Order: sequence, then C-alpha cells, then structure tokens
Amino acid sequence: MTAEASSAPPPPAFVRELDTLIRARYPLVYLVSWEEQRLDVILEDLARSHGKELHMWSVTRGLRRVEGARVTGGGDGTRDPIDALGAVAKLGTPSLVVLKDFHPYLNDPTVVRSVRELAQLLKTTFTTLVLLSPTLTIPCELEKEISVLDVPLPTFAELGQLLREIVQVVRRTNRATIDLQRGEAEQIVKAAQGLTLSEAENAFAKAIATDNRLDATDIKLILEEKRQVIRKSGLLEYYPAEDSLTGVGGLDHLKAWLRTRGVAFGEAARRFGLPEPKGLLLLGVQGCGKSLTAKAVAAQWSLPLLRLDMGRIFSGLVGSSEENVRKAIRVAESVAPAVLWVDEIEKGLSGLGSSGATDSGVTARVFGALLTWLQEKTAPVFVVATANKIEGLPPELLRKGRFDEIFFVDLPAAVERREIFDIHLRRRRRDPATFDLEVLARRAEGFSGAEIEQAVVAALYHAFAAGTDLAQGHVEQALAETHPLSRTMKEEITRLREWAKDRTRPATSPETTEQAAPLSSRFA
Repeated sequence: MTAEASSAPPPPAFVRELDTLIRARYPLVYLVSWEEQRLDVILEDLARSHGKELHMWSVTRGLRRVEGARVTGGGDGTRDPIDALGAVAKLGTPSLVVLKDFHPYLNDPTVVRSVRELAQLLKTTFTTLVLLSPTLTIPCELEKEISVLDVPLPTFAELGQLLREIVQVVRRTNRATIDLQRGEAEQIVKAAQGLTLSEAENAFAKAIATDNRLDATDIKLILEEKRQVIRKSGLLEYYPAEDSLTGVGGLDHLKAWLRTRGVAFGEAARRFGLPEPKGLLLLGVQGCGKSLTAKAVAAQWSLPLLRLDMGRIFSGLVGSSEENVRKAIRVAESVAPAVLWVDEIEKGLSGLGSSGATDSGVTARVFGALLTWLQEKTAPVFVVATANKIEGLPPELLRKGRFDEIFFVDLPAAVERREIFDIHLRRRRRDPATFDLEVLARRAEGFSGAEIEQAVVAALYHAFAAGTDLAQGHVEQALAETHPLSRTMKEEITRLREWAKDRTRPATSPETTEQAAPLSSRFA
C-alpha cells in the first residue's frame, strides 16, 4: 500500500454499510438519493472491488452493462420493467444491477410480484439488485425483502475535495483569480454543506463566473444556493439574516446566554467535548421580541434562518402530514448548521389532546416525530420555538432535553424601553439625543416592544402630516392614543407571569426588571 493510499480518508458510513450488504448477498437494496452521478461512481468502485459486473437500467435506455466509461449490451428491448427484471434473472455472472427511478412501477402488482420472485432467485446467486430513487416507495409485499439505505449528502471532506479540484482546474487554465486563505476556504465549504455535489459544483462555478474570482465574499452567493434548496421543498421558508442581537432591545440574560452558545458551533467545541446546542423555547407576552430574537440569532451566528410553518405540515392526504414533518427535518438538517424557527408552536399543536377522535391521530403522530427529533437530533440545527399561550403546550415539550433552556420574555422594563426607543429612532434616521427618552419610557409603561415601535411610526405620520420633523410631542401623543395589550389582556398576562415564575428562566436580569406593583393593580 502506498503512502497516498494509506492516508486516504475512509469511505462514508453508508458506503461501508452497502459494501457489507453486497458481501452478505442481500438480494434487494433501496438507495434513497437525488445524486445519481455520485452514486454511479460509488457503485462502479464497489462492483470492481467485488469482481462483479455492473448493469444499469432506466426506462429511457433499458438494461445495459457498464464497463468504466463504456456501455455495452442491452438497450431498448429491456425498457419495459417486466422485461428488464426477466433479463436480470438470466444473468449468468455475479453482478450489481442498478434500477434508476424504478419507484413508479412499484404501484403495479405485476411488477411487485416479479420483483418478489426475482429476490427469491437472487438469494442463491452473487447478484444484488439496487433500486436508486430520490423518494422511498415500498409496497407492503416487499417490506421484508428489501433493505433501505438513506444516502447522506456529501461530507465536509467530500465538498472540500470538490473545491480543491475546481481550484486546481481554474489555476491551471488561468480562467479566474483564486484568493482564498485556508480559513476562508473552510468557510466556503461550510457554506456549501447541505448541497449535493452537483449543486455545490454549480454554486462554486457561479461564484467564479460572477466576477472571475473566488474569494471569501462568495460565501453569500453560495448561501443563496441553499435558499433555492429550501424554497423548492415548499415546507420551510428562508429568511435573510439582517438584524443582529444589537437590534433587539433589553433581554440581557437571554443575549448573554446566546453569546455563550454561539461559540459552541465548530470543530474546536467538539474537540473540547461540547455537544452542539439544541435550541431554546421562548414563552412570553406577544410583541416582546421573541420572533425578532429568532431572526437575530441567525444573523449573530452567521447561519441560515429557516422558518417552519406548522400549517404547511398538515395537509388533507392521509399519511402526508407525517411525511411532511420528516421531509422538513431532512431539509433543515441538509443545510445545517442552521437556525430553525418554529413560530407560535402552540398553534400547530392545537387539538393534540383530542387527536385520534378528530383527526385519526395525525397531530399526535406529527408531534411525536417532532419530539423524537428534538431529543435525538445530532445535526447542528439550533431550534428556536416561540409560544404566546401556555395552555396549548403539552408537558412533553417542556421536559429537559428537548431544549437547552426555556426563557420567559416579559414586558420590557424602563431601562429596556429606553433602549427600544433608541433603536427605533435611530432606525428612522432620528437622533435619540434630541428626545427625552426617560419621559418616553415612563409614558410607555406596560407597552411591548412592538407597541413602542408602532408608536414611533404613528408619531412619524403625525409629524409628516403637520409638515414638521419628528419631535417629542408627536411620540407622546402617539403613546397616549395607544391602548397596550397589557391593559386589554391584563388577566391573561398576569396568569402567564405566575405560571412562568418557577418554571422558566427570565430573559431579563432581576436588576433590570421593574419591581413595582403587579399588572393587576398597575393598570386597574
């Protein structure tokens, strides 16, 4: 063995598993993957290492023998799936036979019967039949006959090798400028994680073609390719990461916790023995920054932000809701590391208690799949779930292990309200120093962050209509005209605070929180 061969990285786990199944003479193997070209190379190597012939079938080309770059034998006469299965049964030499996109034909009882009979025959031979498809479709008749392998997306090492090959070609042909330090190259590869080899190759080529160079500025362009992957799934929404934690007023405890967890992504943390952060659950009053925090976390950590809409998970087809949640999880994991934002999670779980009587248990099964993933996930997907009403949250969701921490986001205290006014005045290109923020903070007692923002917007309308610039009086007028949620829903907020007192961690430090009279008397 040469030094080069001995230093080669070991094959991926799924390749080792597939190799074991072939050596064990399994008759039927189902590979779930979009990446035909990548699997073609892997299967050619496996066939060669086992001394087997490699045959590939597709409905357009029929069954053909593959020898390196050459294709021989077969053809149109075996385009029909029944004929193809019959031809496989007559193969006289040990073979690896790959059926591409065969899943639509597994709805035909005749094809299913033929596959089942072929599987019995192949058990006495050294031939393995491999079904390669982007989707898993197994009729009940074949469930005990077939072994399924989910082909994972390319690893960091595989994407790194692809980038090195592209860089070598570009440098050899002098077609573009390569300006990458080692750390920058790793960032580009990290940004490409979650793409197939073909998608990553396209993303690298697009980055080079845009300005005839490849450098660290191309990371955003590669992340845009991830956005395309997410958009095509139809279950997740991609949000551009714009506002960092500095754009969120108050919540000092929560911010400090997030900054500590932010450094735990990466190989250095793994070597130290740290697991990837799982996520957090944000409970609290509406409009107090829960959703804004979810968006800010992604920007702060330079990670893609995905939003899971529970309403899209549930559909009218039996069994499709469970498949939808599994598909959404796969997409989220494919673009990891990422932040997954589940907004108002209690709305998606409404009716859980009566699931079975009203929806044949669909909600319960979807919730169960989500809970299992939250507990067992190993992919670096940081989940930020938000909720406004505790009544809709099942106790299983609140158990330790699902999330790293549960925070309660209360109405902003005076210090936080001043900070929120400062943020929104600056965002509207006004100098906060020209306003008495102490007075505004007092006038805004009981206001949420969202209500303070809308008061600033309303004040701008008043000033614009009067033909003057924004002034203190305009903001005070807008505050006086606003009826905050803390007054209209006083009892509900009081109940929420009491529930959270001994069950959650406050997002704001006790030194900041106002210790004045409770809401029940403050707004009586």
